[in-house]
Amino acid sequence: MAEHPIQGLMGVTMEKIHQMVDSNTIIGKPITTEDGTTILPVSKVSFGFASGGTDFDGKNPANKELFGGGSGAGVKIQPVAFLVVKDGCVRTIQLSDPSNSLDRALTMLPELMDKVNQLLKSKAEESKAAAEAPAQAE
Repeated sequence: MAEHPIQGLMGVTMEKIHQMVDSNTIIGKPITTEDGTTILPVSKVSFGFASGGTDFDGKNPANKELFGGGSGAGVKIQPVAFLVVKDGCVRTIQLSDPSNSLDRALTMLPELMDKVNQLLKSKAEESKAAAEAPAQAE
């Protein structure tokens, strides 16, 4: 059975969507700065697709092979965040609505964890130094 013309229209449209929307669209290509920081853009991708057609049927036998149709698609790419990798630490910078408290808290969580780790390390170093100081005085 021969391929119907609508299949060709749909195939071409879907191929074009596939070219526009791939994994490099969602997680962008890494950008490396001079100090060794790597930045990865993260995007939200939405798309729509429509296709339709009709066969012309009439009393004229020449109309048996006539077909009319069309297809179309739309793609929306919206940047939502950046992943920043520096000195082995990954940080997320969100570009979302700052009025949402939960989003703000989730965005600040990695930075807060880094600060808590630094505080704990400095406290441990101070305790170690304080414990060694009397031993050196003797």
